[in-house]
Amino acid sequence: MKSPDRTPQRRSIRDAGLPALGPDGLPADGLGGATERTEVTLAFGDNRLTSLVLGQYDQNIAKLERRLNVVANANGNHIVLKGTPEACDHARRVLEALYGRVQGGESITPGDVDGAIEEGALQASLFPKEAVNERLVFDEIRTRKRGAVKARTVAQDLYLRALKKYELVFAEGPAGTGKTWLAVGHAVSLLERGAVERLILSRPAVEAGERLGFLPGDMREKIDPYLRPIYDALNEFMDARTVERGMQTGIIEVAPLAFMRGRTLSNAVVLLDEAQNTTSMQMKMMLTRLGEGSRMIINGDPSQTDLPPGQKSGLTEAVNLLSGVEGVGHVKFREGDVVRHDLVRRIVQAYDKASRDAQEAREAQKPNR
Repeated sequence: MKSPDRTPQRRSIRDAGLPALGPDGLPADGLGGATERTEVTLAFGDNRLTSLVLGQYDQNIAKLERRLNVVANANGNHIVLKGTPEACDHARRVLEALYGRVQGGESITPGDVDGAIEEGALQASLFPKEAVNERLVFDEIRTRKRGAVKARTVAQDLYLRALKKYELVFAEGPAGTGKTWLAVGHAVSLLERGAVERLILSRPAVEAGERLGFLPGDMREKIDPYLRPIYDALNEFMDARTVERGMQTGIIEVAPLAFMRGRTLSNAVVLLDEAQNTTSMQMKMMLTRLGEGSRMIINGDPSQTDLPPGQKSGLTEAVNLLSGVEGVGHVKFREGDVVRHDLVRRIVQAYDKASRDAQEAREAQKPNR
Protein backbone atom coordinates (compact mmCIF):
# COMPACT_ATOMS: atom_id res chain seq x y z
CA MET A 1 0.00 0.00 0.00
CA LYS A 2 1.40 3.36 -1.01
CA SER A 3 2.07 5.70 1.89
CA PRO A 4 0.37 9.09 1.75
CA ASP A 5 2.36 12.11 0.64
CA ARG A 6 3.57 13.80 3.80
CA THR A 7 5.16 16.78 2.09
CA PRO A 8 4.08 19.77 4.21
CA GLN A 9 1.60 22.04 2.49
CA ARG A 10 1.76 25.65 3.66
CA ARG A 11 -1.40 27.44 4.70
CA SER A 12 -2.48 30.04 2.16
CA ILE A 13 -3.69 33.51 3.08
CA ARG A 14 -7.07 32.33 1.86
CA ASP A 15 -7.24 30.28 5.07
CA ALA A 16 -6.06 33.22 7.20
CA GLY A 17 -8.66 35.56 5.71
CA LEU A 18 -6.27 38.50 5.53
CA PRO A 19 -7.24 40.29 2.29
CA ALA A 20 -10.72 40.57 0.79
CA LEU A 21 -11.13 37.73 -1.68
CA GLY A 22 -13.07 37.55 -4.93
CA PRO A 23 -15.23 34.64 -6.07
CA ASP A 24 -12.17 32.92 -7.55
CA GLY A 25 -10.44 32.82 -4.17
CA LEU A 26 -7.97 35.56 -5.09
CA PRO A 27 -7.66 39.08 -3.69
CA ALA A 28 -10.57 41.14 -5.00
CA ASP A 29 -10.24 44.44 -6.79
CA GLY A 30 -12.40 46.26 -4.26
CA LEU A 31 -15.13 46.85 -6.80
CA GLY A 32 -17.14 43.69 -6.13
CA GLY A 33 -15.31 41.61 -8.72
CA ALA A 34 -11.90 40.27 -9.63
CA THR A 35 -9.32 41.90 -11.86
CA GLU A 36 -7.20 40.09 -14.44
CA ARG A 37 -5.56 37.03 -12.87
CA THR A 38 -2.52 34.98 -13.68
CA GLU A 39 -0.64 32.06 -12.17
CA VAL A 40 3.13 31.75 -11.97
CA THR A 41 4.99 28.61 -10.87
CA LEU A 42 8.55 28.81 -9.60
CA ALA A 43 10.76 25.73 -9.22
CA PHE A 44 14.02 26.14 -7.32
CA GLY A 45 16.80 23.60 -7.45
CA ASP A 46 17.37 22.95 -3.76
CA ASN A 47 14.64 22.09 -1.24
CA ARG A 48 16.80 23.12 1.71
CA LEU A 49 17.54 26.56 0.26
CA THR A 50 13.88 26.98 -0.69
CA SER A 51 12.88 26.39 2.94
CA LEU A 52 15.28 29.18 3.96
CA VAL A 53 13.57 31.48 1.44
CA LEU A 54 10.16 30.63 2.90
CA GLY A 55 11.38 31.37 6.44
CA GLN A 56 10.47 29.84 9.76
CA TYR A 57 6.81 28.80 9.68
CA ASP A 58 6.71 30.36 6.18
CA GLN A 59 6.86 33.86 7.69
CA ASN A 60 8.73 35.33 4.71
CA ILE A 61 6.24 34.18 2.11
CA ALA A 62 3.35 35.24 4.35
CA LYS A 63 4.86 38.74 4.43
CA LEU A 64 5.10 38.62 0.64
CA GLU A 65 1.40 37.81 0.43
CA ARG A 66 0.43 40.69 2.71
CA ARG A 67 2.63 43.26 1.03
CA LEU A 68 1.92 42.35 -2.60
CA ASN A 69 -1.67 41.08 -2.29
CA VAL A 70 -1.00 37.71 -3.90
CA VAL A 71 -1.79 34.12 -2.95
CA ALA A 72 1.25 31.86 -2.60
CA ASN A 73 1.28 28.09 -2.10
CA ALA A 74 4.54 26.23 -1.51
CA ASN A 75 5.12 22.51 -1.93
CA GLY A 76 8.73 21.41 -1.57
CA ASN A 77 10.82 23.45 -3.98
CA HIS A 78 7.78 24.61 -6.00
CA ILE A 79 5.96 27.86 -5.29
CA VAL A 80 2.74 28.80 -7.08
CA LEU A 81 1.80 32.48 -7.17
CA LYS A 82 -1.69 33.72 -8.02
CA GLY A 83 -2.83 37.29 -8.44
CA THR A 84 -2.63 40.14 -10.91
CA PRO A 85 0.13 39.85 -13.54
CA GLU A 86 2.03 42.79 -12.06
CA ALA A 87 1.85 41.47 -8.50
CA CYS A 88 2.89 37.96 -9.51
CA ASP A 89 5.82 39.29 -11.55
CA HIS A 90 6.87 41.42 -8.58
CA ALA A 91 6.64 38.44 -6.21
CA ARG A 92 8.64 36.30 -8.63
CA ARG A 93 11.47 38.86 -8.70
CA VAL A 94 11.48 38.98 -4.90
CA LEU A 95 11.63 35.20 -4.48
CA GLU A 96 14.39 34.87 -7.08
CA ALA A 97 16.40 37.59 -5.34
CA LEU A 98 15.97 35.90 -1.96
CA TYR A 99 16.97 32.53 -3.40
CA GLY A 100 20.09 34.16 -4.83
CA ARG A 101 20.95 35.44 -1.36
CA VAL A 102 20.72 32.04 0.30
CA GLN A 103 22.69 30.49 -2.56
CA GLY A 104 25.47 32.91 -1.70
CA GLY A 105 25.44 31.75 1.92
CA GLU A 106 23.59 34.80 3.29
CA SER A 107 20.79 34.57 5.82
CA ILE A 108 17.36 36.14 5.32
CA THR A 109 15.53 38.25 7.88
CA PRO A 110 12.05 39.83 7.59
CA GLY A 111 13.82 43.13 6.90
CA ASP A 112 15.63 41.53 3.95
CA VAL A 113 12.24 40.52 2.54
CA ASP A 114 11.08 44.15 2.79
CA GLY A 115 14.27 45.23 1.06
CA ALA A 116 13.79 42.71 -1.76
CA ILE A 117 10.21 43.97 -2.24
CA GLU A 118 11.43 47.57 -2.51
CA GLU A 119 14.21 46.55 -4.87
CA GLY A 120 11.81 44.57 -7.04
CA ALA A 121 9.44 47.53 -7.27
CA LEU A 122 12.25 49.82 -8.37
CA GLN A 123 13.41 47.34 -11.00
CA ALA A 124 9.92 47.25 -12.48
CA SER A 125 9.74 51.05 -12.63
CA LEU A 126 13.18 51.52 -14.23
CA PHE A 127 13.37 48.66 -16.69
CA PRO A 128 10.77 47.83 -19.37
CA LYS A 129 9.42 44.31 -19.65
CA GLU A 130 11.60 43.54 -22.66
CA ALA A 131 14.73 44.25 -20.57
CA VAL A 132 14.07 41.30 -18.29
CA ASN A 133 17.76 40.50 -17.90
CA GLU A 134 18.54 43.91 -16.42
CA ARG A 135 18.93 44.05 -12.66
CA LEU A 136 19.09 47.03 -10.36
CA VAL A 137 21.51 46.47 -7.50
CA PHE A 138 21.15 48.46 -4.30
CA ASP A 139 24.37 49.84 -2.88
CA GLU A 140 26.13 48.04 -0.04
CA ILE A 141 28.85 48.35 2.58
CA ARG A 142 31.36 45.68 3.62
CA THR A 143 32.92 45.04 7.00
CA ARG A 144 35.08 42.17 8.19
CA LYS A 145 32.58 40.88 10.72
CA ARG A 146 29.33 41.09 8.73
CA GLY A 147 30.60 40.97 5.15
CA ALA A 148 28.33 42.68 2.65
CA VAL A 149 25.36 44.63 4.01
CA LYS A 150 22.99 45.79 1.27
CA ALA A 151 20.50 48.64 1.40
CA ARG A 152 16.93 47.44 1.91
CA THR A 153 14.99 50.45 0.62
CA VAL A 154 15.41 53.17 -1.98
CA ALA A 155 16.08 55.71 0.77
CA GLN A 156 18.79 53.50 2.30
CA ASP A 157 20.35 53.13 -1.14
CA LEU A 158 20.41 56.92 -1.58
CA TYR A 159 21.83 57.21 1.94
CA LEU A 160 24.75 54.84 1.28
CA ARG A 161 25.52 56.56 -2.00
CA ALA A 162 25.47 59.97 -0.30
CA LEU A 163 27.80 58.71 2.44
CA LYS A 164 30.31 57.66 -0.20
CA LYS A 165 30.00 60.88 -2.21
CA TYR A 166 29.76 63.76 0.28
CA GLU A 167 31.99 64.90 3.13
CA LEU A 168 28.98 65.99 5.21
CA VAL A 169 25.68 64.11 5.14
CA PHE A 170 22.43 64.92 6.95
CA ALA A 171 19.88 62.13 7.41
CA GLU A 172 16.40 62.86 8.72
CA GLY A 173 13.63 60.38 9.36
CA PRO A 174 11.65 58.27 11.83
CA ALA A 175 13.02 55.58 14.10
CA GLY A 176 13.73 52.19 12.60
CA THR A 177 14.86 53.35 9.15
CA GLY A 178 18.50 52.30 9.66
CA LYS A 179 20.07 55.75 9.89
CA THR A 180 22.39 55.03 12.83
CA TRP A 181 23.04 51.39 11.96
CA LEU A 182 24.13 52.07 8.38
CA ALA A 183 26.14 55.14 9.40
CA VAL A 184 28.12 53.11 11.95
CA GLY A 185 28.61 50.33 9.39
CA HIS A 186 29.89 52.83 6.81
CA ALA A 187 32.21 54.39 9.40
CA VAL A 188 33.62 50.98 10.36
CA SER A 189 34.20 50.12 6.69
CA LEU A 190 36.17 53.36 6.19
CA LEU A 191 38.26 52.62 9.27
CA GLU A 192 39.00 49.05 8.20
CA ARG A 193 40.02 50.17 4.70
CA GLY A 194 42.39 52.76 6.12
CA ALA A 195 40.49 55.66 4.55
CA VAL A 196 40.39 57.32 8.00
CA GLU A 197 42.48 56.92 11.13
CA ARG A 198 39.81 57.41 13.78
CA LEU A 199 36.16 56.76 14.41
CA ILE A 200 34.37 59.34 16.57
CA LEU A 201 30.77 58.66 17.62
CA SER A 202 28.78 61.24 19.55
CA ARG A 203 25.29 62.25 20.62
CA PRO A 204 23.77 64.85 22.94
CA ALA A 205 23.27 63.67 26.53
CA VAL A 206 19.56 64.51 26.66
CA GLU A 207 16.99 62.31 28.43
CA ALA A 208 13.90 61.25 26.51
CA GLY A 209 11.28 63.20 28.43
CA GLU A 210 12.46 62.28 31.93
CA ARG A 211 15.22 63.18 34.36
CA LEU A 212 17.58 60.42 35.46
CA GLY A 213 19.15 62.50 38.21
CA PHE A 214 22.54 61.57 39.66
CA LEU A 215 24.28 58.65 37.94
CA PRO A 216 26.97 56.75 39.91
CA GLY A 217 30.41 55.81 38.62
CA ASP A 218 33.24 57.49 36.72
CA MET A 219 32.76 59.72 33.67
CA ARG A 220 32.47 56.82 31.22
CA GLU A 221 29.92 55.02 33.38
CA LYS A 222 27.87 58.21 33.65
CA ILE A 223 27.63 58.78 29.90
CA ASP A 224 27.32 55.14 28.79
CA PRO A 225 23.49 55.03 29.16
CA TYR A 226 23.16 57.89 26.66
CA LEU A 227 25.54 56.27 24.16
CA ARG A 228 24.34 52.67 24.44
CA PRO A 229 22.57 52.65 21.02
CA ILE A 230 25.87 53.57 19.36
CA TYR A 231 27.71 50.82 21.25
CA ASP A 232 25.07 48.33 20.11
CA ALA A 233 25.50 49.31 16.46
CA LEU A 234 29.30 49.26 16.79
CA ASN A 235 29.26 45.71 18.16
CA GLU A 236 27.13 44.63 15.19
CA PHE A 237 29.97 45.45 12.81
CA MET A 238 33.09 44.78 14.90
CA ASP A 239 34.20 42.05 17.30
CA ALA A 240 33.86 43.05 20.94
CA ARG A 241 37.60 42.66 21.54
CA THR A 242 38.40 44.87 18.55
CA VAL A 243 35.99 47.52 19.83
CA GLU A 244 37.52 47.46 23.31
CA ARG A 245 41.06 47.60 21.97
CA GLY A 246 40.13 50.47 19.63
CA MET A 247 38.63 52.44 22.52
CA GLN A 248 41.69 51.88 24.68
CA THR A 249 44.05 53.10 21.95
CA GLY A 250 41.85 56.05 20.93
CA ILE A 251 41.12 54.75 17.43
CA ILE A 252 37.47 54.53 18.42
CA GLU A 253 36.05 57.32 20.56
CA VAL A 254 32.50 57.43 21.88
CA ALA A 255 31.78 60.72 23.63
CA PRO A 256 28.88 63.09 24.38
CA LEU A 257 28.54 66.21 22.26
CA ALA A 258 29.67 68.47 25.12
CA PHE A 259 33.20 67.04 24.85
CA MET A 260 33.64 68.19 21.23
CA ARG A 261 34.15 71.92 21.85
CA GLY A 262 37.59 73.26 20.96
CA ARG A 263 38.68 70.20 19.01
CA THR A 264 39.69 69.75 15.36
CA LEU A 265 38.74 66.31 14.11
CA SER A 266 41.15 65.44 11.29
CA ASN A 267 41.45 62.16 9.33
CA ALA A 268 38.37 60.81 11.06
CA VAL A 269 34.81 59.82 10.36
CA VAL A 270 32.50 61.63 12.79
CA LEU A 271 28.93 60.52 13.54
CA LEU A 272 26.53 62.74 15.47
CA ASP A 273 23.42 60.73 16.34
CA GLU A 274 20.09 62.00 17.73
CA ALA A 275 20.99 65.41 16.32
CA GLN A 276 17.41 66.67 16.70
CA ASN A 277 18.32 67.25 20.37
CA THR A 278 21.11 69.71 19.59
CA THR A 279 20.63 73.45 19.99
CA SER A 280 21.61 75.87 17.22
CA MET A 281 24.90 76.71 18.96
CA GLN A 282 25.73 73.05 19.59
CA MET A 283 25.14 72.17 15.96
CA LYS A 284 27.29 75.05 14.73
CA MET A 285 30.02 74.02 17.16
CA MET A 286 29.92 70.40 15.94
CA LEU A 287 29.91 71.25 12.23
CA THR A 288 32.95 73.50 12.63
CA ARG A 289 34.97 70.64 14.19
CA LEU A 290 35.40 69.06 10.75
CA GLY A 291 39.10 68.83 9.93
CA GLU A 292 41.19 67.85 6.91
CA GLY A 293 40.60 64.34 5.60
CA SER A 294 37.45 63.88 7.69
CA ARG A 295 33.83 63.03 6.98
CA MET A 296 30.81 63.83 9.13
CA ILE A 297 27.39 62.17 9.37
CA ILE A 298 24.51 63.92 11.16
CA ASN A 299 21.42 61.81 11.98
CA GLY A 300 18.14 62.64 13.68
CA ASP A 301 14.37 62.42 13.81
CA PRO A 302 12.82 65.93 13.97
CA SER A 303 9.54 64.43 15.24
CA GLN A 304 11.20 63.16 18.44
CA THR A 305 12.86 66.27 19.82
CA ASP A 306 13.49 66.19 23.60
CA LEU A 307 14.57 69.84 23.85
CA PRO A 308 12.65 72.18 26.16
CA PRO A 309 9.48 73.70 24.64
CA GLY A 310 10.28 76.66 22.40
CA GLN A 311 13.90 75.58 21.83
CA LYS A 312 14.80 75.41 18.13
CA SER A 313 16.37 72.15 16.94
CA GLY A 314 19.87 72.59 15.54
CA LEU A 315 19.28 69.77 13.04
CA THR A 316 16.30 71.42 11.35
CA GLU A 317 18.06 74.77 11.22
CA ALA A 318 21.29 73.31 9.80
CA VAL A 319 19.45 71.37 7.08
CA ASN A 320 17.69 74.56 5.96
CA LEU A 321 20.82 76.73 6.10
CA LEU A 322 23.12 74.29 4.30
CA SER A 323 20.69 73.19 1.60
CA GLY A 324 22.48 73.42 -1.74
CA VAL A 325 25.94 73.95 -0.25
CA GLU A 326 28.60 72.10 -2.25
CA GLY A 327 29.87 68.96 -0.51
CA VAL A 328 26.76 68.57 1.67
CA GLY A 329 24.34 65.68 1.15
CA HIS A 330 20.82 65.35 2.55
CA VAL A 331 18.66 62.21 2.70
CA LYS A 332 15.14 62.15 4.09
CA PHE A 333 13.57 58.89 5.26
CA ARG A 334 9.80 58.46 5.57
CA GLU A 335 7.51 56.10 7.46
CA GLY A 336 7.48 53.69 4.51
CA ASP A 337 11.24 53.21 4.93
CA VAL A 338 10.98 51.67 8.41
CA VAL A 339 12.74 48.29 8.37
CA ARG A 340 12.84 47.52 12.08
CA HIS A 341 9.51 45.71 12.37
CA ASP A 342 6.20 45.77 10.50
CA LEU A 343 4.48 46.99 13.66
CA VAL A 344 6.96 49.87 14.04
CA ARG A 345 6.10 50.94 10.50
CA ARG A 346 2.40 51.00 11.33
CA ILE A 347 3.02 52.84 14.62
CA VAL A 348 5.02 55.56 12.85
CA GLN A 349 2.32 55.88 10.20
CA ALA A 350 -0.38 56.24 12.88
CA TYR A 351 1.53 59.00 14.68
CA ASP A 352 2.27 60.82 11.42
CA LYS A 353 -1.38 60.65 10.42
CA ALA A 354 -2.44 62.05 13.80
CA SER A 355 0.08 64.87 13.41
CA ARG A 356 -1.19 65.71 9.92
CA ASP A 357 -4.81 65.63 11.07
CA ALA A 358 -4.01 67.97 13.97
CA GLN A 359 -2.20 70.35 11.61
CA GLU A 360 -5.14 70.36 9.19
CA ALA A 361 -7.54 71.04 12.08
CA ARG A 362 -5.45 74.04 13.18
CA GLU A 363 -5.35 75.37 9.64
CA ALA A 364 -9.12 74.99 9.32
CA GLN A 365 -9.69 77.00 12.53
CA LYS A 366 -7.66 79.96 11.30
CA PRO A 367 -9.91 82.88 10.24
CA ASN A 368 -9.95 83.63 6.53
CA ARG A 369 -8.50 87.00 5.63
